[in-house]
Amino acid sequence: MQDKTQQDSWKQLAGEAAARLIEQDMVIGLGTGSTATYLLHALARRIEQEGLRIVGAVPTSLATEQLARELSIPLTTLDMHPELDLAIDGADEIDRRLCLIKGGGGALLREKIVASAAQRFVVVGDVTKQVPLLGTHFPLPVETVPFAVSPVRKRLEALGAIVQLRQRAGQVFITDNGNMIYDCSFPGGIQEAGELQTRLKKIVGVVETGLFLDMVE
Repeated sequence: MQDKTQQDSWKQLAGEAAARLIEQDMVIGLGTGSTATYLLHALARRIEQEGLRIVGAVPTSLATEQLARELSIPLTTLDMHPELDLAIDGADEIDRRLCLIKGGGGALLREKIVASAAQRFVVVGDVTKQVPLLGTHFPLPVETVPFAVSPVRKRLEALGAIVQLRQRAGQVFITDNGNMIYDCSFPGGIQEAGELQTRLKKIVGVVETGLFLDMVE
């Protein structure tokens, strides 16, 4: 287990490196999570100290939106700019093929929408995120509409998942979209991520999964 201070240092370095990818007059997507927080602070410093101008940033969560406003980062929406120049986000796991598990911060649906809208999707991650097989250390988040939470659970368990309904502070976690999240562990990891993604998306009531496949070059 890496020291938390060392992990935070790596995240800060990764966030600062990602901020340097942002160029003048870009429309960008901003991710959610601890690494993304460092990115926002680094971006705010570039705007203030270097005079960097961006057309606007699309946040992937209410938490990111709030922090961006506090840091005076100009915001926009996908309605205003349905195509983005660049989206930057973190990841919970990254395998050798650059496939990802995301959604530890609970924003997987909006993160995937923003990533899909970007001409370039950059994932920021330190060495602790690298795994030989997805699902090795981090459970797969599956966002589910509340009305279907019980039948979806049965379907997930039928696929071999060990399922836990996400909670925060003793309460069921609700996403910014009003949905719930199942954290799904697969003993031995996820062997066939593409096949699993297809099967999960066929479950009625599943909104989105934290599998980000073939989205990163």
